[in-house]
Amino acid sequence: MGYQRDTGLVHAPHYSPEYRSSMLRAPSQPLVVLPHRLTEITGPLFGESDVRPEESDLTTQHDGEPLGERIVVHGSVRDGSGRPVPNTLLELWQANSAGRYQHQNDQHDAPLDPNFTGNGRCVTDAEGNYRFTTIRPGAYPWGNHHNAWRPAHLHFSVFGRALPQRLVTQMYFPGDPLLDYDPIYQAVREPKVRQRMISSFDLESTVPGWALAFNFDIVLAGPEASLLEEPHVD
Repeated sequence: MGYQRDTGLVHAPHYSPEYRSSMLRAPSQPLVVLPHRLTEITGPLFGESDVRPEESDLTTQHDGEPLGERIVVHGSVRDGSGRPVPNTLLELWQANSAGRYQHQNDQHDAPLDPNFTGNGRCVTDAEGNYRFTTIRPGAYPWGNHHNAWRPAHLHFSVFGRALPQRLVTQMYFPGDPLLDYDPIYQAVREPKVRQRMISSFDLESTVPGWALAFNFDIVLAGPEASLLEEPHVD
C-alpha cells in the first residue's frame, strides 16, 4: 500500500528490470491509496530546537579532518508554486571519498574514514535555503550487473509537517561519465527530467582555497518537481 503519486510528474516506474532490486521490490498489485488522517499530519515534527547548527558540517563531526575533497552543497526547497518552504528538516547521507558507507551492510573493499560518518541535518531558513559542508563522495561497485558502479551521489530526505511526510531524492554531480551506465539514474526515461537530479557547479559560492560549491534546488511538486524515490533505494 502507498500514497498516490502526482501523475503530472515523470517518475521512474516501480518495476525497472535494468535495476535488479526493483524486480523484488516493485508491487505486483495496484497500490491502495492511504489518505492522510489527522494523526498523520500533526506531530511529532522537527523544528530548529531539535537540530544543532554544527550538524550541517560533516567535516567537523570528529576530532580529525576527513579525507577527500571538501565541498559546499546549498540550494533551496520550494513548493509547486515556487514559494520557499521554510523551517523544514533536511537529512543528508552519503558514502565517503573512497565510496564506502559507514554501515555494517557495506562490505565494499574500500577504506572507512574514522573522521567521516557521512550524515548530517539542517533546517531551511525563512527563505527556504539550506547549506551543507561535506566531502565529495566516491563511486562504488554495487553488483547490479557486470562491472556495475554507482555514480557519486548524495541522498537527501525532506520532512514535511509530520514523520510520514518524508520525500527522498538523490543528487548527482555534473559531468560524471558513470551516469550513462547507471540503471537507477537511467530509469527516469525523460532526459530533461533526469537533469533535475544533477547539481550545478557554483563558482560564486566556493570558499576560496578551501572548498568548491554545488547548487541543488529541491522542488516538492508541480511540473518542475524534483525526482522523488522510495526511501529504500540504494
